[in-house]
Amino acid sequence: MTGQVRTVDGRVAGRRGQATRQKLLDCLSEMLSSSPYRDVKVIDVARKAGTSPATFYQYFPDVEGAVLELAEEMVKEGTGLTELVSGRSWVGKAGWQTSEELVDGFLDFWRRHDAILRVVDLGAAEGDKRFSKIRMKVLNSVTNSLTDSVKELQSKGKVDKDVSPAAVAGSVVVMLAGVASHQKGFTAWGVKQAEIRPNLALLVHLGITGKKPVR
Repeated sequence: MTGQVRTVDGRVAGRRGQATRQKLLDCLSEMLSSSPYRDVKVIDVARKAGTSPATFYQYFPDVEGAVLELAEEMVKEGTGLTELVSGRSWVGKAGWQTSEELVDGFLDFWRRHDAILRVVDLGAAEGDKRFSKIRMKVLNSVTNSLTDSVKELQSKGKVDKDVSPAAVAGSVVVMLAGVASHQKGFTAWGVKQAEIRPNLALLVHLGITGKKPVR
């Protein structure tokens, strides 16, 4: 961990304190992957980290506060998703490759952060603006880049001028997020995991370009 880390009462944490704080976050993240968010208690996180509840409260006001820290760390990584779109071509075979790589990167990001994203979705659905803001930060990293992509295609006459770039981009990203959060549920519909990727990439390509991909 780099940078200055402070305790709840404002003191700067030393190297040992930073390591303890990070271990608490790591243990919380692990617990969220196997237990419902509401069932995770401070005493359980502290015990798993080999420390005490008092130590936990030195760094976080409660479990929710620690979850928000995990979510903010995830957001920092999520900003990298824009690299899957920014400056990429949507024309010809390159356009199909862009679609595939966007889908791969998005689904992989969601799989790796599934536990914390479920908590973020829950908090956002309950009207907590802090979680809603975090969710928007993650989605905006792709939405803004896709909006620029559609605008560029319009400027070249490859997409109808009546199309709203922001509306198209936002719809595509919401679709990606919906599929990503429901990956395991597709098996109940008889859909194999290997079938999700190419079909989702097709929908993304159609949504952004309005055309069938050249493969």
